[in-house]
Amino acid sequence: MSINSQEFHSESVRALSEQLEEASLTDVLRWVWERFGSLAAVGTSFQGAGLVMIDHAVKAGIPLPVFTLDTGVLFPETLELKTRLERFWGIRIESVEPELSLELQTQEVGPELWNTRPDTCCGIRKVEPLQRKLKELSVWITGVRRQQSDTRQQTRILELYLFDALMERYILKLNPMVAWSREGVWDYLHQNGIPYNPLHDRGYRSIGCMPCTRPSDSGDNERAGRWTGFEKTECGIHTFMGSGI
Repeated sequence: MSINSQEFHSESVRALSEQLEEASLTDVLRWVWERFGSLAAVGTSFQGAGLVMIDHAVKAGIPLPVFTLDTGVLFPETLELKTRLERFWGIRIESVEPELSLELQTQEVGPELWNTRPDTCCGIRKVEPLQRKLKELSVWITGVRRQQSDTRQQTRILELYLFDALMERYILKLNPMVAWSREGVWDYLHQNGIPYNPLHDRGYRSIGCMPCTRPSDSGDNERAGRWTGFEKTECGIHTFMGSGI
């Protein structure tokens, strides 16, 4: 479901982004719900920032849909956390899955692509499923924070993307957590008793798929434990649409 490109263009989105920077997290989430309803949805991989955001929405009675990408190679702890969070908040979290099973991916593309062609693997198991999901939406809400990595430092709270060049379809990407620090996120989680992935207590600062995630030192950037040995810092879900405007 694309947005109206005449109403939302680069100048209006930049101006609105500046206004939203001054608003509280709850007010940002309320704005997007009142403006777009269920055409706006939270995409989460259950990192801390996403949990803070969902908790704010639930407590404020803002019923934004929530979805996650289930790649088929997630940690058991991540899958267990999804069930715990659904019970904790009393909500349903939609699992968005790849069209290719791991077995078919092995047969048609190659075995254990995460070891040889991680970009291809991420494309099949993350980017393509996300693209299908975003066709249903006008706004994709993320937990991206500027502090996470060098590639995310310029992220704005609201961005406009050309989602489908052929059909000239645009989508808004809302990043309400951009200004939050890691310390602020974890203080909130602990103070509010929100369930989180126990792998965080074992040195995993950013958690993705099992084969591509390792513990990292506290002095590294938060995503240093992803795709060790490859010149890769992003799975592609935040870069496949090109630059935001």
